[in-house]
Amino acid sequence: MKLNDRLPLPTEEPQVAGSLQRPEAALDTGSKPLHPQDRPDIFWLLAGSNGLRSGWSVLIFIALYYLFMPVLGTIAVTLDPALAEENFSPIIELVSEIIPLLSILGAALILSRVEHRHLADYNLRDTRWFSQSAAGLLAGFLALSGLVATLALGGWLHISSAPLTGAKKLQFALLWAAAFLVVGLFEEGSFRCYLQFTLARGLNFWWAVAAVGVMCLVPQLRSAPYGVEGVYLVAAIGILPCWLVHRSQSLNASFWQAAWVTSTAFGAYHTGNPGETWIGIMTASFIGFIFCVSVLVTGSAWWAIGCHAAWDWAETYFYGTSDSGLITQSNLFTSRPTGNVLWSGGPAGPEGSLLAVPVVAVLLLGLLLIFRSGQSAQSVPAPAPIGK
Repeated sequence: MKLNDRLPLPTEEPQVAGSLQRPEAALDTGSKPLHPQDRPDIFWLLAGSNGLRSGWSVLIFIALYYLFMPVLGTIAVTLDPALAEENFSPIIELVSEIIPLLSILGAALILSRVEHRHLADYNLRDTRWFSQSAAGLLAGFLALSGLVATLALGGWLHISSAPLTGAKKLQFALLWAAAFLVVGLFEEGSFRCYLQFTLARGLNFWWAVAAVGVMCLVPQLRSAPYGVEGVYLVAAIGILPCWLVHRSQSLNASFWQAAWVTSTAFGAYHTGNPGETWIGIMTASFIGFIFCVSVLVTGSAWWAIGCHAAWDWAETYFYGTSDSGLITQSNLFTSRPTGNVLWSGGPAGPEGSLLAVPVVAVLLLGLLLIFRSGQSAQSVPAPAPIGK
């Protein structure tokens, strides 16, 4: 993240979850080392008052992820060559998503030791984790069902029964549930847990602009990026709000800058899915932003994990629609988009429809109405002093 020495270094503020306002009036920003007279300049560059600077933490996290992924992937394919096939089935999806989940888990465990934190500190510490996850599951299923119902009533989606027997229906329902639970854990664990937490403790507007710029370039590294225009659109939409938050010197400014970065990155991550469109990528980014908001108002990422898993399960198994351009045959119902792609979603599925935008807005409104009344400030414990 160090693009130019003339750019200001990010601040190092402890993140507060579960409240839209921080109670602390004055916090050590980390712009100065703890004991500058005793530490060389290189130490100041690497660490602030809260330990390893967030930019370095993120870079190390990404490097460790890409170190573990090929190793675990090679082991998995060696044990079962069928995993190398591009087949969107529940078993293949389950195993192929366990590999990146283990990779981010290993990376986060290593960095938690370096940063003197517990793994749960990365937006996972919540005594109500089960009820939060259950609420997210319900919200995700209802939101996707509302979108599918709107498409069906408008004539943009035709739904029919799939030829599954009773035993097969239960079998595939459970297999897809397990697969998408792992998907939720991996993607939310990456974007809303470690990355959101870490960036939010040390990010200002200028570093956010630089990071979003990188996110706009990353899809171009793919041989055939899909819907990349959606990434550019989300990046552009976030500039003015984040600048205004930066100018207002809001106590939660770093959180919103981080949300802009991780939401844009979430959209860029999906540009590798064949069949994606710019609307689908934009919708994915908007949903990613809602998941960031859920971390702030619920105090953890468990609601987001449940919502993410249920949305994908309903989309893929229950209604049998395309999921980010991916289609399976092992589903409860079969759905076929018809009419104008802007309204039907076409190959991208329901989230590729413009109608997904108001549905996502309703999801955000419901989240705020339900949880803001019961929110309470929860401070993330500061890391232990360096060297302890």
